[in-house]
Amino acid sequence: MSSTIDTSDKSATTTRRGFLKGSGAVAGGVVLGAGASAAAETENLPPNVPDWMKAPGDPMGSQPYGAPSPFEKGVVKNISKNLKQYISASGRTPLQELDGIITPNGLFYERHHGGVPTIDPAQHRLMLHGLVERPLIFTVDDLRRFPSESRIHFLECSGNPGYTKPYGKTASDLVGLLSCAEWTGVSLKLVLQEAGLKPEAKWVIAEGADAAALTRSIPIEKCLEDAMLVYSQNGERLRPQQGYPLRLLLPGFEGNMNVKWLRRLHVTAEPAYSREETSKYTDLLPDGTAREFSFYMEAKSIITRPSGTQRLSAPGFHEITGIAWSGHGKIKRVEVSVDDGKSWQDAQLQEPVLTRALTRFRLPWQWDGKPAVIQSRAIDETGYVQPTLAELLAVRGENYFYHNNAIWPWRIAADGEVTNALA
Repeated sequence: MSSTIDTSDKSATTTRRGFLKGSGAVAGGVVLGAGASAAAETENLPPNVPDWMKAPGDPMGSQPYGAPSPFEKGVVKNISKNLKQYISASGRTPLQELDGIITPNGLFYERHHGGVPTIDPAQHRLMLHGLVERPLIFTVDDLRRFPSESRIHFLECSGNPGYTKPYGKTASDLVGLLSCAEWTGVSLKLVLQEAGLKPEAKWVIAEGADAAALTRSIPIEKCLEDAMLVYSQNGERLRPQQGYPLRLLLPGFEGNMNVKWLRRLHVTAEPAYSREETSKYTDLLPDGTAREFSFYMEAKSIITRPSGTQRLSAPGFHEITGIAWSGHGKIKRVEVSVDDGKSWQDAQLQEPVLTRALTRFRLPWQWDGKPAVIQSRAIDETGYVQPTLAELLAVRGENYFYHNNAIWPWRIAADGEVTNALA
């Protein structure tokens, strides 16, 4: 099967000029000439003047807080209509609808354990106590007085996705509990230094102000490395679903550890062994032992276009694009296969390539119109290679639930329909 673009002189389609010359109306455009008469039958198409040019548009102030175009009303969070309840639940980012690496705040994935509290920031406090020299209580304004910093990092739920069928139809169904933002706040290290850590301090127990009082134990090393107390996301204050007015950010760690609505930091010598690190977020291995404190999200990638429920319009040039990420640092390389894993080629990584952030990758592809299976695999800067689902199950067994970072293939039929190849 011819799966890659020929690099000989005949392959003019790899250039912008060659692509435009060779593709014509393949993507649905109208070519003047034979198609002109058909275009004229629709009054808003060239050469006619469209309706929206005949009168002024909406005046300034019609949207005090900007909203997307009404023609993009289908680009919303993916929330199942079949959940038993919606208090301890999740909503997914529509990854297949997005470009770049930054997730808009309104589409950022959600995972709640006790619903979304409405918190008055004037009445919210962060208490820092335990193995410190000076126990402290901070208002949000107190924290904003510290030197601030902004960094781009992804967040991902550790159950993104599970290991057993039914598998999802879209990229969002599979790994939509994943988003990436620019976070602004203060270094947790600075705040801990303000309180003065005692020598025996080994853990920090973070507690949220939601109805579940979600509590997680954070190793002191992570707290002193790159942890942040965050109050803004993508340039605006956190939204309630993302922890307003204050959340913990632990770059590269599983999502539930990034405690939202943060109200308490208890510095201790031992972990808390809370519900969220015993009955939840712990996995049983085939030998009967349990894997606990599985902090880091491993290297992972997925093709978002073309992907499940999409359709290739016709044979010819198509760009394969997707996202890759790793909790252990930067993405070093992404390989793409268009022949069901028989061979792999390097994709281009779009700048910026940042540590513990989403990285966009792209690969030009000439589809010959025959059935194909496409997939991607990420390699991070530690040398770790994203595994197949079969390889993961061979090690972790059927009872495992969290940290599925398997390669996910898409099947392309002869008519261009794209479906989940493992479903």
